[in-house]
Amino acid sequence: MEELLRTNNAVTISFVESLLQEAQITHFVADDHMSVLDGSLGILPRRIMVDTDSFHRARRLMEDAGLGAELPEKPVRPV
Repeated sequence: MEELLRTNNAVTISFVESLLQEAQITHFVADDHMSVLDGSLGILPRRIMVDTDSFHRARRLMEDAGLGAELPEKPVRPV
């Protein structure tokens, strides 16, 4: 899995999940329950992770949907 994007915006996360589901790209939202630690302030961003084989397709999908500004310039590779 690779990180597609990271955001605090719940609407963006919901929209991205919808796009990925429609395109049948395997994904999950990491750090979704971290709000318990930050007191539900939304300080800690959530990461949308996608299957490595579908990463470039998912990135292209986000750009086509107008979310290119949300994507990191360089893909974040897992360590």
